[in-house]
Formats: sequence, C-alpha cells, structure tokens
Amino acid sequence: MLFDRVSGEFADRQFEEFPDILHGNELLVLNNARVIPARLFGTRRGVHSQPPSRATRAEHLSGKVEVFLTRQTDADIWEALVRPGRKMHVGEQVLFGEGELEGEVLARGELGVRTLRFVSHDDRNVGEHLERLGHVPLPPYIERADEEADRERYQTVFAKRPGAIAAPTAGLHFSDEILEKIRGRGVEISELALDVGLGTFQPIHSETLEGHVMHEESYEIPADTAERIQTARAAGRPIVAVGTTVVRALEDAALRASESGSSSLVLPGKAAARLFIVPGFRFRAVDALLTNFHLPRSTLLALVCAFAGREAVLKAYEHAVQSGYRFYSYGDCMLIR
Repeated sequence: MLFDRVSGEFADRQFEEFPDILHGNELLVLNNARVIPARLFGTRRGVHSQPPSRATRAEHLSGKVEVFLTRQTDADIWEALVRPGRKMHVGEQVLFGEGELEGEVLARGELGVRTLRFVSHDDRNVGEHLERLGHVPLPPYIERADEEADRERYQTVFAKRPGAIAAPTAGLHFSDEILEKIRGRGVEISELALDVGLGTFQPIHSETLEGHVMHEESYEIPADTAERIQTARAAGRPIVAVGTTVVRALEDAALRASESGSSSLVLPGKAAARLFIVPGFRFRAVDALLTNFHLPRSTLLALVCAFAGREAVLKAYEHAVQSGYRFYSYGDCMLIR
C-alpha cells in the first residue's frame, strides 16, 4: 500500500513496483540485524547451593524449561523469558543439551523477564553452545517446529550483525534484485543495526499508552551512516526508514543529538533505546517509512499512528482488512511518505 500522510490518500500497489515508486533521490536506511537461535530447551537442575530434596529431585530432573533469550546485557549474561516462569526462582539452574551448557537465574524482572548467567562445561564457549543448541524464534502463528532452513529463511538478505530475536520484518520484502533496481534509480542505501527485542514486539499491557513500560533495545549507527543522513538532510533529500526498528534507532539518536546540543542530526555509535513513540511525538530524522501491518494494542501501531495520524492510519487499515492484506511478520507492507 502506498500511503500519503499529508492527504491521507492510499493506493494498492505491488512491492515489485517499489523501486519505481521511489523518487530517486532518497536515502534508504536498513536494519542489518541478524536473528539468532534464541529459543533454548533445557531441564531444571535445582537451586544453586541448595540441593533439591528427594521429594522434589524427580520434578527438577524431569522438569522441562523453555528459555527465550531477549537481550544480552554482559558477557554470557542474558535477559530471557522463561517457561514455566513462576517456578523459576533466583538461583535455579537449567541444563541444556547433555549438560554441556548450564544457565542460572540471577534475577527476576518485570513481565516475567529473568536474568540468566550461562556457563560452558566443555571446551566450547557459551556463544558456540547457544548457536548450536538454540532454535529459531519463529513467529507464534507459524504452528510448526523450526527447521534448519529457517536459520537463513527468517533473515533479511542484508542481515549481518547477530543479536536480534526477531527479524526486522519490513526488510523481508527485499531481494538482491530489488536492491539493485533501487540503486539503479539513484537511491542511496545505508545501514544500521538495532537488536530487535521485547521493546519491538511486547504488547501494550497497560490501560493507557502512558502506562506502558518500553523494554530497552541496543543499537549501533555507524559513523558513515550518520554522515550520509546529515548530507541527505542538508540537501533536502528524503530519509526513508525501512521498518519501525530503524525509526526507533534514528529518532533515539536524533533526540540524544538534540539534547546534547550536537550539530549532527543523529549521533553515531552504540546506544540503547527505550523510546516509546506515540501520537504527538516530534520526528526529527525520518521522512518516510516502509512498514508491515501491525496488531492492535502494539507499540508498533502506536508509532505508525504517530507518524501518519491516527484517523488516517485506521482508515487505511480498514481498507487493508477489507482488501485481504496480510498482517504479521510475513505479511504485506505499506510505504508512508
């Protein structure tokens, strides 16, 4: 869908037309984060330094645990969602594989988040174990187990930096051929990395937008990308974000630049975003957005409404539903400019 946020008008198009829809002077910014095999399945071992009693030992030895890594906070330390979460207390240990990898719960956080430290019990490091034992975190509406092919299929063609727990789905529409056509139109392409985490797909649990707690997501904007953005803005060329994750990274970096008094539009380097973009937000860096269709009560839909106007977006979404557009991660997309 091609959506004009000034007039509120929209039109049905095919993504193969995307290169021709562009004016030819844009700077297209992609998220090159690569999805990691973030789902682990293990067995409860018990509480550290407190061996389980005979009555509970059988439960621990047979208790299956699913650990969904959400964000790395330090070397071998991850925040994660754990199921069954209520039984997993601080000090609880989980064994993975044949026991060559162990995780210990260090802390409990909000909305079921746990902090785990991983330890290797053989000559491989923790990262190698996570890569080998982990499963691709396919979207929940895909009702099948992940396959080896998903390690590449659930990636954008420009995925490079490991760390995301979900694909930046607006990028899934691109092929190498489409990217070449875009470059052939004279469009400049640049990249950044935001490690897609709970901040992107955690639904809004509060009754109001103001009550929602946004989870932190790490990102990195290369100096070259920041320079290209600065040059494009100075020349009056549109900056097109491919996906809401690019919007969060650029707008967080632009806000930090503004607050620091920097002359740069966006600050380069590594940072972490907890920015929750809702209607009324002032966009500093992004002029156009390519994004998929999002679910109700999602932070992503709030971001789109902030960018294009709530009533206009809901009207476009109503048309999308009536016209059979596909929602979710593998669904259709819209270009808002």
